[in-house]
Amino acid sequence: MSDLRINNITDRIGNAGPIIAGVSTVSSTGAFTVPVGATEYRGGRGRVVITGGFGPSIQTSMDMFEIATTGNAVNFGNMSRDNAQSAMVASSTRGVIGGYRTNTPSPDSTTEDMKYFTFSSGGGVSDFGDMTVSYKNRQGSGNSVRGLFYGGSVPQSRNVIDYITIATTGDATDFGDTAANHGQGPGDAGRTNVASPTRGVFGHDAPGSNNTLEFVTIATRGNGTRFGELRGHRMGETCGSSNATRGLFAGGYNSPTTVDSIHYITIASEGNGVDFGNLVNKGNQAAGAASSTRMVIMGIAAPAGGIGNSIQYVTITTLGNAVDFGDLTVNRAQAGANSDVHGGLG
Repeated sequence: MSDLRINNITDRIGNAGPIIAGVSTVSSTGAFTVPVGATEYRGGRGRVVITGGFGPSIQTSMDMFEIATTGNAVNFGNMSRDNAQSAMVASSTRGVIGGYRTNTPSPDSTTEDMKYFTFSSGGGVSDFGDMTVSYKNRQGSGNSVRGLFYGGSVPQSRNVIDYITIATTGDATDFGDTAANHGQGPGDAGRTNVASPTRGVFGHDAPGSNNTLEFVTIATRGNGTRFGELRGHRMGETCGSSNATRGLFAGGYNSPTTVDSIHYITIASEGNGVDFGNLVNKGNQAAGAASSTRMVIMGIAAPAGGIGNSIQYVTITTLGNAVDFGDLTVNRAQAGANSDVHGGLG
């Protein structure tokens, strides 16, 4: 069998390579892997999905948008029941939602239920499994394999960390404990959490240390360890997201008012938050998501108590203020969100 060297073959016109059909073999010093399987399982397109929240009534709808291009969100589908104060973990193909409050079947119920969706195929959600406990106000982060849910409240704050394998449905398993109880405060609605492929960092609301951050190593079960502190005394409801290197925390509540500050940390090295810039307006209870270049901040509660539908963004690698991105389809606060290209995926 002779070698076919395609680098010096053109068509009859001389400006294009050949079309090879049928059964062919290739001998090369390089490597090329042909994509296989259904396209919805190849992932990584840069999509954000946001679910639930208060607007002011509790929501069932889900929105989506592409993080690389500014514009308004469009409808993704619906949760099987109303939900708010949830956490969302994600791989490049699948998002899993858990630890949320619902008014179904009874008002202000907590739930151990987890639901999942496929990023590339808009629609509803399917059952994933159950958490080890029935909580709301959980936080969530992880990498391409494992999703972690931190803390929660029922309504009192708890210190439990659960984990799941995102690619396979099933019930959560105990991972360890946070150093202090989490729930309301920086962990409210599962938003003060960032991750690299190896490390998850999250905030908590222990009395007297509401600006404290902890971290865990995602691949190995264990308890949370002190990471550092955010700038200022944040009493809660800050949103966070990250690329693989830098974690950002935006907005929040610092009695007696909300704030517009954005802080950042370097995930690989423990330390305190550093000033990054400011939001368009003061607010809290927003949801965050990120790509390798951008963080988006979605839905926010204003100081006067109003709930908005704005989307803002910053460029993660350069310090600066947030600018307008577009709008959600409905007003939302305390919603869950994530992307298929977040920092935990590398």
